[in-house]
Amino acid sequence: MAESFDARINAALTPISNAFSSVIFYSVPIAGTSLPLIVVWLLAASIFFTLRFKFINLRMFRHGIDLVRGRYSSTFEDSPGQITHFQALTTAVSGTVGLGNIAGVAVAIGLGGPGATFWMILAGLLGMSTKFVECTLGVKYRRINEDGTVSGGPMYYLKNGLNERGLGKLGRVLAILFAVGLMGGALGGGNMFQSNQAFAQLLGATGGDASPLQGYGWAFGLVLAGLVAAVIFGGVSKIAAVTSRLVPFMAGLYILTIVYVLTVNASAIPGAFSAILTGAFSPQGITGGIIGVMIQGIRRATFSNEAGIGAAAVAHSAVKTSRPITEGFVALLEPFIDTVLVCTMTALALIVTGVYDPALGYQGVQMTDAAFRAGAPWFSWILTISVVLFAFSTILGYAYYGQKATGYLFGESVLARTIFRIVFLMATVVGATMSLGAVVDLSDSLLFFMSIPNIIGLYLLTPVVKRELDQYMTDLRSGAIPKYRHGVHQAGD
Repeated sequence: MAESFDARINAALTPISNAFSSVIFYSVPIAGTSLPLIVVWLLAASIFFTLRFKFINLRMFRHGIDLVRGRYSSTFEDSPGQITHFQALTTAVSGTVGLGNIAGVAVAIGLGGPGATFWMILAGLLGMSTKFVECTLGVKYRRINEDGTVSGGPMYYLKNGLNERGLGKLGRVLAILFAVGLMGGALGGGNMFQSNQAFAQLLGATGGDASPLQGYGWAFGLVLAGLVAAVIFGGVSKIAAVTSRLVPFMAGLYILTIVYVLTVNASAIPGAFSAILTGAFSPQGITGGIIGVMIQGIRRATFSNEAGIGAAAVAHSAVKTSRPITEGFVALLEPFIDTVLVCTMTALALIVTGVYDPALGYQGVQMTDAAFRAGAPWFSWILTISVVLFAFSTILGYAYYGQKATGYLFGESVLARTIFRIVFLMATVVGATMSLGAVVDLSDSLLFFMSIPNIIGLYLLTPVVKRELDQYMTDLRSGAIPKYRHGVHQAGD
């Protein structure tokens, strides 16, 4: 009965996934491979914002850390908003540091080889600048509701920001398109992909094809949905409270395990870096091969850190601050943590253990599981715990995003929000029953669609961010924004 249910779900959704994916990832032939135009769209934006703001991703990196540490919190503690800079970062990171770092990296290396890692790192570094722009705008144009809650994100800066520039009609259309995409992305990449790979890892840890859980994805989905429901009905404050504790723990557990795997395979690390560089610039077919590897790296990096997608701006908008630019500085840390740090460590573990070899037949999270088991057989259970926690935290983050998109489209209707929550929880169950291919294609398509209206708005609103940045830097240099340590003002610091 369970198997027939799984089959029916896949038969119904796979054609939809394939059709939507073919539109979003429309490709042009180049140098013997296919180049999805959406990848060019995202990469061009990240390069533009990096250059336009003079490598803001590097020069304000430390300041972003200081903001998260609370070095300026006394300046903004009475500001409107619901959560601290740290909570905003962990809530947003909970939606990005997830299975894209575990299964997504494995997908990239499985399709593009070790060289895809180089392009993932580069895309992560450049994506920091895009994230800076979109999260600054998220706070700049957020709405403080009568009950003190915050509604923000691309829907609001597309509508209100573009209206200020005399582009009201365009802004309204783009905002609606984004909100619809965010609802779909929350259900797909932020939910179904997560529950799918979490259950796949649980199957692997309990015997694989011989697991007694085989065919019971729906049951796993029900349990996970129940846990999600217990949190999301509490709003962003409850989600932030959970993720601010969960994210550091799960990231620490995952990273410590990878450090051990890398330590016992330390002699293979130089070869791994060599494989990354060689694979990035001199794969088969020269130009055609390079483009193919680049596409896989950038595609998976974007799925992982979501720079240009715009979803994280929803979470960052709830921060307590009177200076929107401060959250832009905090947000640029997100792709660094997600892609440059966690994804790179995962990639190294896959390479030094050799589990990426196509002959071994590993896919997605199975490949990462094999790398962990190379460290110790029982590490599979550590990965299982990490995967479930990553999936859970990501689903929480996207539940909030989807609710805010629903609120925008339906005027903060309680009924609409309740219906979305129910559909969202049902998608958690459905995702655990689908095949990996269908889930990946659908998730990518829904998330990447959001980048189209979002990046159009980012380009048009760049002057707004520039003004905010210039004013803030002037005030910072003059001492008008003092630094604090343990609540005490540091003169001249």
